[in-house]
Amino acid sequence: MIRVQTEPFNVNRELQALKQGRHKVGASAIFVGSVRDLSDGAEVSAMTLEHYPGMTQKALEKIEADALARWPLDGSLIIHRYGRLEPGDDIVLVITTSSHREAAFQSCEFLMDWLKTKAPFWKLEEGEAGKGWVDAAEKDTKAVERWMSK
Repeated sequence: MIRVQTEPFNVNRELQALKQGRHKVGASAIFVGSVRDLSDGAEVSAMTLEHYPGMTQKALEKIEADALARWPLDGSLIIHRYGRLEPGDDIVLVITTSSHREAAFQSCEFLMDWLKTKAPFWKLEEGEAGKGWVDAAEKDTKAVERWMSK
């Protein structure tokens, strides 16, 4: 399941909804990404995330389908926020559920690695130094490369 929204999310409520009626679930992996107050040593007072709705939905669906094809998951959830967010605000939630922890852990990590590099969101940071667009980090690109060989 994928949602792109401006509203905050409740992690516990989302986890319980994903597990509802799924009694084979033995493991859940959760990742929550939040806005930091520092980026490369510079103060961040806000981050604005922009996207193209149709393009974003298709890209996230493909990323989720790839995870579902690789691991025996009972469920998955990706929530990604957009709009203006401040330090401490949550940006992204990824939950994967499976019978066993290995599939839940690996698929959650895979989804986040791909979201960081392949999801069409554009991030504009604001701070003391002004405004600037955030480029993909080399470490994120390398994280995705390891999944390509698996």
